[in-house]
Amino acid sequence: MSADSRPYSGEGDAEAEEQELTGGGTARVFRVGETVRKPVMPWSPAVHRLLDHLERQGFEGAPAAHGTDEQGRMILTYLTGDVANYPLTDAIRTSRALTTSAHLLRRYHDATTDLAQHPGGDWQFDALAPVEVICHGDFAPYNCVFTGERAVGLIDFDAARPGPRAWDLAYALYRYSPLTHPDNHDGWGTTEQQAYRARDFLDAYGCKRQERQSVMDMAATRLRSLADFMRAAAMAGDESFQRHVEEGHLALYVRDIDYIRDRADVWSRLVVGP
Repeated sequence: MSADSRPYSGEGDAEAEEQELTGGGTARVFRVGETVRKPVMPWSPAVHRLLDHLERQGFEGAPAAHGTDEQGRMILTYLTGDVANYPLTDAIRTSRALTTSAHLLRRYHDATTDLAQHPGGDWQFDALAPVEVICHGDFAPYNCVFTGERAVGLIDFDAARPGPRAWDLAYALYRYSPLTHPDNHDGWGTTEQQAYRARDFLDAYGCKRQERQSVMDMAATRLRSLADFMRAAAMAGDESFQRHVEEGHLALYVRDIDYIRDRADVWSRLVVGP
């Protein structure tokens, strides 16, 4: 049987109480014992293939997929640790959290290169050229699992898609540096401090100068894609995204896009650098 349809034994789950997990996502997700249950979506088979591939590759930072439960929900291994929701704690703002997250992303990307050669076409989002890896699609503190200041795991692969490493790296910098306007309450630091953190993240990932340039060239475009997706989903009637727009998230992204573009000289000098 395929990974998305095989039955799950559920040993130990019968007596476990369902606990809803929070974090700002658009779908309701529950913990049951040592598993997580979430809705099956049209792209779930692709996500299951990805998780199975990661398991075969020996990547231990992602949940294993265990098919579906009696309610038709995906069953995933629960990763022990703390997920970094906003407002971020001091521990998640440390250099160690930054660099270990970069190491985690690099290990994840490297584990997907074989799958990226034959990724199939049933992902939520179309592939982006050049296809180098299977992008996570939403690499941010709120999708990483931490033990103290150390990033140890990665969750929520719904936005995964074949594409370039720079796609994930650009969004990671937006969230971790963070490349945010001074009025964004989720951000912190001066432009120069953000640039130094961006350089540290890219150095920890292993980027050379040209790769750093590609990531910074992608930064505003990557955020624009998110803003466009949110706007389109809200206009199509998605209540979760309509709520996000009403709460000002879209306006925040648009302002941050302008901020990233306006500070291009700083990024060039301190992030790309010699």
